[in-house]
Amino acid sequence: MRVLIDGVPADPATAAISVFDWGLQRGDGLFEVARSYDGSVFALDAHLDRLQAGAEKLDLELPARDEMAKWITAVGADGGDCFVRLVATRGGTLAGLDLPPRCIVMWEPMPEPNNAFRILPVDAPWHSGGVDWDLTGAKVISYAPNMSAWRRAKREGFDDALLIARDGWVLEGPTWTIAWFLDGVLETPAMDLGILASVTRREVLETAAEIGLGVVEGHWKLDRLLAADEVVALSTLKEVASVVAVGPTAFVPGQATGSLATAFSARVAAALG
Repeated sequence: MRVLIDGVPADPATAAISVFDWGLQRGDGLFEVARSYDGSVFALDAHLDRLQAGAEKLDLELPARDEMAKWITAVGADGGDCFVRLVATRGGTLAGLDLPPRCIVMWEPMPEPNNAFRILPVDAPWHSGGVDWDLTGAKVISYAPNMSAWRRAKREGFDDALLIARDGWVLEGPTWTIAWFLDGVLETPAMDLGILASVTRREVLETAAEIGLGVVEGHWKLDRLLAADEVVALSTLKEVASVVAVGPTAFVPGQATGSLATAFSARVAAALG
């Protein structure tokens, strides 16, 4: 079962929800992406925790947690090595048409790993950049500004964008977390900058501490990142990926990146048994 809509299997070629759903019309909804390793989903509870916290902020009705867990587990088992995407939409109310919220779970194949990730710093005036607001931390489906930044980076010959706040703070990638090594310490932007509470970020920072790396979360301008010894991108899909260029500045993956990536893989294997 590659696609479930409200727990019901759907043909991947024809799976659909109403064109009047506010998730489609207005980007009113939430999503999660979890990694399945050989059919076992990693950090499922953490993803569901974030989803439920976002639903409270968005006042969005979700199916029961155990039902969503069952659907994600089943779809992950079907996909094997894949990522599992859950999309929860608002539904909507129009004259003569009352649409319930929908919950879609599907698996997608893993992309080929990129071992030479190149990123372009891009100003992100839409990002809260540390200004707290009602939806801080919610993984909402309205990602159009982020994807526009990604397309700009692609047009300029890079793999992705690195979002920079209005006041110059380094934030995050459109769909991933940035971190770097400087003098043996792993540094990464702090959560109070309004960045996403990435599940992989949390797992990697805990892994780094366990293997004896210093970890510092803070506010830094781009010059701090450009002075780094090694740079990494963190996400469900990327895990711990080497960054070899930030704009015109080149970086060489080193021992710190390799050690952290190896330790994170071991953490995943231990968690999945």
